[in-house]
Amino acid sequence: MPDTRPHPREDLAVDQHLALRTAATRLAAEFTGSYGIETIERFLHTSYDQLATTASIHNHLPLLAERFARQRLRALARVEGHHRDGRPVVLFLCTHNAGRSQMALGFLSHLAGERAVAWSGGSEPGTEVNPAAVAAMAERGIDISAEFPKPWTDEVVRAADVVVTMGCGDTCPVFPGTRYENWDIDDPAGLTVADIRPIRDAVERRVRRLLDELQIPTR
Repeated sequence: MPDTRPHPREDLAVDQHLALRTAATRLAAEFTGSYGIETIERFLHTSYDQLATTASIHNHLPLLAERFARQRLRALARVEGHHRDGRPVVLFLCTHNAGRSQMALGFLSHLAGERAVAWSGGSEPGTEVNPAAVAAMAERGIDISAEFPKPWTDEVVRAADVVVTMGCGDTCPVFPGTRYENWDIDDPAGLTVADIRPIRDAVERRVRRLLDELQIPTR
């Protein structure tokens, strides 16, 4: 059960407070009937805290925290049976959530469209998505520039139908009843776009194979 106690913040600037209150209002409207404002605020503020530990620029943190909290709340709603749309959820995990897992998310979202849900996370999230990986994906017409590194959370892992691990080792979470796959794919960190292209193509082949196994038509 989620902690539903209010979590007031005394350490944020006025504009950050306002942005988080506005985000909480939007999320509360979206999850009306499923979760109350106390739960919404808790998820929002803990999401903010988790992202703040690695963020280099804090100006956009309330917006990123809202996006992260929304994903976590949607995951919790699936786990608790408040939301069932029949779409399989695939979670891609790596160490920094900055390269391989983000490319896999981009390919699955692009190829499956609305027929599946793709999430990603990392055991030690980085500060930004690898710019060279962003450029390599852009060559394929897929924009992952708006994505951001984030940690995995229990509710997100529990909501996934398939968890694909790519280098997070023993820190990757394991829950009974979930399908797990480990993809042995090189880490693109520090590589050039030219060096990342073969990694990108290997990720695409794996994603296409997974979608075929899940019987999800691709574009």
